[in-house]
Amino acid sequence: MSAAPALPTAFDPAEVEGPLYERWVERGYFEADETSDRPPFCIVIPPPNVTGSLHLGHAFEHTLMDACVRRRRMQGYEALWMPGMDHAGIATQNLVENQLLAEGTSRHELGREAFIERVWQWKAESGGQILGQMRRLGDGVDWRRERFTMDDALSRAVHTMFKRLFDDGLIYRANRMVNWSPGLESAISDIEVDYRDVDGELVSVRYGHGADSVVVATTRVETMLGDTAVAVHPDDTRYSHLVGRRVELPLTGRSIPVIADHHVDPEFGTGVVKVTPAHDPNDFVIGQRHDLPMPVVLDSAGVVIDSGTAFDGLDRAEARIAVREALREQGRIVAEKRPYVHSVGHCSRSGVPIEPLLSEQWFVDVSPLAKAAGDAVRDGRVRIHPSDMESRWFEWVDNMHDWCISRQLWWGHRIPVWHGPEGQLVCVGPGEEPPSGPDWVQDPDVLDTWFSSGLWPFSTLGWPDQTASLAKFYPTQVMITGYDILFFWVARMMMLGLYAFSDAEPEDAVPFRVIALHGMVRDDRGRKMSKSAGNVVDPMDWMNAFGSDALRFALARGANPGVDVPIAEEWVQGARNFCNKLWNATRFALSKGARVGELPEPAALSVPDRWILSRLHTVAAQVDACYEDFQFAKACEALYHFAWDELCDWYLELVKPALADDDRPDAPARLVLGHALDVVLRLLHPVSPFVSEALWTSLTGEESIVITDWPQAQSRWHDPAAETEIESVQHLVTQIRRFRSDQGLAPKQKVGARLSAPVGGTIAHHEAQVRSLTGLTPETAGFRPTARVQVGDVQVEVDTSGAIDLEAERKRLDKDLAAARKELDQATAKLDNEQFLAKAPEPVVEKIRDRRARAEADIATTETALAQLAERERSASVPGDLE
Repeated sequence: MSAAPALPTAFDPAEVEGPLYERWVERGYFEADETSDRPPFCIVIPPPNVTGSLHLGHAFEHTLMDACVRRRRMQGYEALWMPGMDHAGIATQNLVENQLLAEGTSRHELGREAFIERVWQWKAESGGQILGQMRRLGDGVDWRRERFTMDDALSRAVHTMFKRLFDDGLIYRANRMVNWSPGLESAISDIEVDYRDVDGELVSVRYGHGADSVVVATTRVETMLGDTAVAVHPDDTRYSHLVGRRVELPLTGRSIPVIADHHVDPEFGTGVVKVTPAHDPNDFVIGQRHDLPMPVVLDSAGVVIDSGTAFDGLDRAEARIAVREALREQGRIVAEKRPYVHSVGHCSRSGVPIEPLLSEQWFVDVSPLAKAAGDAVRDGRVRIHPSDMESRWFEWVDNMHDWCISRQLWWGHRIPVWHGPEGQLVCVGPGEEPPSGPDWVQDPDVLDTWFSSGLWPFSTLGWPDQTASLAKFYPTQVMITGYDILFFWVARMMMLGLYAFSDAEPEDAVPFRVIALHGMVRDDRGRKMSKSAGNVVDPMDWMNAFGSDALRFALARGANPGVDVPIAEEWVQGARNFCNKLWNATRFALSKGARVGELPEPAALSVPDRWILSRLHTVAAQVDACYEDFQFAKACEALYHFAWDELCDWYLELVKPALADDDRPDAPARLVLGHALDVVLRLLHPVSPFVSEALWTSLTGEESIVITDWPQAQSRWHDPAAETEIESVQHLVTQIRRFRSDQGLAPKQKVGARLSAPVGGTIAHHEAQVRSLTGLTPETAGFRPTARVQVGDVQVEVDTSGAIDLEAERKRLDKDLAAARKELDQATAKLDNEQFLAKAPEPVVEKIRDRRARAEADIATTETALAQLAERERSASVPGDLE
């Protein structure tokens, strides 16, 4: 054991955190050894975008993952936390394209190869800012194993997976409806679509003429140029005579059939819907059922094409106005509603409305893969935590649509398929030669980013090779992620992992044993954080102000499984205060000779010593169980209240006399206090690693808390009798403090008192501690009690003569009484006002009721204090009972 470093007077996170983290990395504490015989524990980081920076969601999620890994490492596991980044196809291409635009050029002018080279250049110079911020947060990752989804090894994994799926007939090319972003000119995934309400228009248009005409309502009149039918419900007698006939499609010179389909809701609008199969997902399904033509009338940029009308060449927004006005001129518009609020999907990257579009894309047939993902949860090989999220999982995987995996981008994993002159398709796997000849070309599309990140749990460990890391750490133990990407990312990892390891034992094919879902970080009012709401917080600001430990503790303290997490600056500040409390308590303990060593037997300890050890090991068991069940909030809450309330506010005060006795350097309290701090700091370390490291190494003189053992709760210290006895002391002290306050005594004001109790009662062994904690000095000559109170079997008599200014106290109480009565009058007046009660929301009314109740309670308390003050004045010579 080396000499313990001295603790500075105050905890300065900026001085402590950076050097500590670099020391941990240099000493290899986070490096995992695949050849060790220790049990494995592996977590992979949901790879942040290479374009990204640390936001509160990252800080929250990384705190929980780091807590799990640090605890397992202390428990003796070979713990691996895999770092890395996602190439973020759309985001990165957008960023670099904007740079080129600012330079007066474009990717098309550069060409594909030069553009990709430019992206790699940007990645080398500016990408990965978030990795440095992860170090600041304290992420205990194995930096030697950092991965990037476009690394050669991971690209090989991607191409291997594509080849296997293709050869098994699970990847195919087809014309299907996709989310199309005209801003990006690419298909995008569901998770990249943001739905928000917009003020649009609802236009009712008459198709056909006279008695055979029908009226349809649409929010997008421009898409009528691609209509190939109108549909009614088969049982709607209003239109049964029209089914099978044709009606004129205005402005186009075409006629379209009237069809019957059960998808139509006869109660909605006129009961007639227009069918545009190439530009609406529901219409596409209807079109397939009825074998309708599916003309595409909007191109990749959202411009009208091939409609055979004068509207060709117009942007979709321009076309909407032009078509509407042309319909008006023809008298086709029956009704208009504007504004008409409805939900519209927008591309999360470009911000423009998406276009449901029929497009030729690459798809994965997910039916067998999704079934396997559902079965793995059903049969218990994978556990979803909290369990009430399982129903959402099954609802998704049991009804999953085929996955569009192609993107019309240049940055990403290019699809390894070559197209031949006769329409041949050849998929080329890693190490295979593509077809030769001038007429063979590689498919221009790249893969959806989720395809490569879906391989993350095993591609990062060396798959498809059978590496030592893969053998040691796959399956990973837990996937900690937000419930918002349960379907988009977690489901893909499950499907692809089970497929990749289909030859393994079923329990070893899953990518992780547990899916631990957390909620979203929100502001203190429960609102989603967004730039438009003005409530976005940069976690670096709070780390700079309060330290990384404080931010981590505040976030973890709100982390209930599957539940959103509100956060506010004052809560982070409160966590900083907690760190300071532990810092000051440890400095005090060291100054009093506290140390870590072998504890005496219980019989040699005082009741306060036995009490704190009993409480400590009860809390240690609680915290351990909470970590095991991902109940981070409960673990932090238990630690906070034990360390602050019981250890610092009670135990330190109870044992101050023993610690102050310089004649007893071997006093058991010094060992007990050292032991308690040792256990608390080790329990705290997973969540707040820096302050716990600094304090623990100073307390113990050991190398690092990172590599020490996780504390085990010891039943030998369970002592119900000691807990009951100290609880009685706490109750007595609390009641005496309340009694002092009622008497108008300042908290630190010393007053003489007589404490009387039965022989052998609570006070028998704790009178000195009770007096110290309540500011009551022993009675002296001339002691004349002026007030008394009974607390259980203890009678407390105090002499307040001369201790307070009775006249000043009366004025203070009179002022408090007047304020309370004014508050009562105001609250009563509002509650007696029927108009107020009729119009005010119930929460507002309830708040007024609470104000009235508090005012009534304040009046009663103040009137009692005034009565006691008057009694004290009347009883100058004879003490009165104030119980």
